[in-house]
Amino acid sequence: MHILIANDDGYLAPGLLALVNALRPLGKITVIAPEQNHSGASNSLTLSRPLTVNRMAGGERDNFLYVNGTPTDCVHIALTGLLDSKPDLVVSGINQGENMGEDVLYSGTVAAAIEGVMFGIPAIAFSQVAKGWARLDDAAQIARDIVMQQINSPVDGVLAAGEKPTLLNVNIPNLAYDDLKSWRVTRLGNRHHSQNVIKQNNPRGEPIYWIGPPGDARDATEGTDFHAINQGQVSITPLQLDLSHVRTREKMIQSQWQKN
Repeated sequence: MHILIANDDGYLAPGLLALVNALRPLGKITVIAPEQNHSGASNSLTLSRPLTVNRMAGGERDNFLYVNGTPTDCVHIALTGLLDSKPDLVVSGINQGENMGEDVLYSGTVAAAIEGVMFGIPAIAFSQVAKGWARLDDAAQIARDIVMQQINSPVDGVLAAGEKPTLLNVNIPNLAYDDLKSWRVTRLGNRHHSQNVIKQNNPRGEPIYWIGPPGDARDATEGTDFHAINQGQVSITPLQLDLSHVRTREKMIQSQWQKN
């Protein structure tokens, strides 16, 4: 079993190290992560400049690779230029802070996992709900349990040629391991609109803007990721990459949008 691990908080993030240490007993581990924090980078590739890959030597992060680019860059470079063979699984995290609802569209953690799926590799993204890394080792144990579940009982079974695997987006409450026995397979909830940008002035008196916090949960009904987390449960949300609006497509074809 060969597992490729990435993140978006950067190669020095405690969440990455905890995840790596938890998964080491499961097989060969390759770690490649951004040089700096790239939270919110989404699925962006760096196309405007070349990228460099460096390797840590010694210490608890020995052999960690780090890239001066985005989480997507990291996985893309690993799969297309560094690894001799395709890994069996791509794992991303553990992120500092939840990735639920519309967060998955912006998250660099989820994006790193998506890049694996794009190359036909099953992938899992892990996030801790609250910031601050409290109970991180407990979250890492849950991550290990979920990876073992995927290894022993793959979600997709045997994929047909060209079929994309499922991405699992996992959110873990900051609780003790013994209090995280309840797992729920969920759907994405959704949030209210983001809060307003925060406007300030730079030292020259010119306006600058910070992106504001995400909106609160709007749909946190039973079955959603928000609901599971509110109940102190681990949320596991299967995601697919096809954004096609199937029902609208059928309506458009019937409404003469399609021309011969």
